[in-house]
Amino acid sequence: MKIVLASKSPRRRELLSNLGLDFEVIESNVEEFSNEKHPSRYVMDLSFNKAMLVAKKLKEEAIVIGADTIVVIEDKVLGKPKDRDEAYIMLKSLQGRVHTVYTGITIVRTEDFKYVSDFEETKVWIKKLQDEEIFNYIDTGECYDKAGAYAIQGFGALIVEKIVGDYFNVVGLPISKLFDILKREFDVRLL
Repeated sequence: MKIVLASKSPRRRELLSNLGLDFEVIESNVEEFSNEKHPSRYVMDLSFNKAMLVAKKLKEEAIVIGADTIVVIEDKVLGKPKDRDEAYIMLKSLQGRVHTVYTGITIVRTEDFKYVSDFEETKVWIKKLQDEEIFNYIDTGECYDKAGAYAIQGFGALIVEKIVGDYFNVVGLPISKLFDILKREFDVRLL
C-alpha cells in the first residue's frame, strides 16, 4: 500500500528513508492553533489535522502519516525560533534544565478514513552553557526550523546532556510507536 508522509520536515523524511520505505511526501500546510490544551492533546490534534487534510486530497488508497513536535518547559511551549534573539532566549531557558519533547502522530487509511492518533514524550536535559557556546551553536544555523531551537541529531548533540525516552521522538518521529501502530491497527508490517 502507498505510504504518504504529510510533513515538510526533512528529519521525518530522513527517518522514514532510513527504514527503506518507499513513500511520497505531501505537505499539509496546517495552521497551528492555540495550545491551551495539554501538550499531548495539542500535538495529537495537529498531527490529526495534517494527516486528515492530506488523506482527503488523495484519490487512491494510502496510509497517511502526520506528525507534530513541540518542546515544553514548565508548561511553556517553545516552537521554532523566528530569529537569532528568539533562539538565544529559548536555548538560555533550556540550558541546565530538563524539558519535555512531545510528538503527536496520526495514521489515516484513505480506504475508510480509519485513523489512530497517539503521542510520545521524551525528557531532555540540556547542559549548562556559556553565552558564547549558545551563540556558537546558533551560528551553526541548525537551530532554525526546530522546536526549542536545537537539533539533537546535529550539533545539538553537543549540548544535550541526556535523554530519557525515545531518541527518535526528539528528532521528530517516534519510529517504534509508528511501527507498532501500523502493525497492530493497519496490518502494515515494516519488518
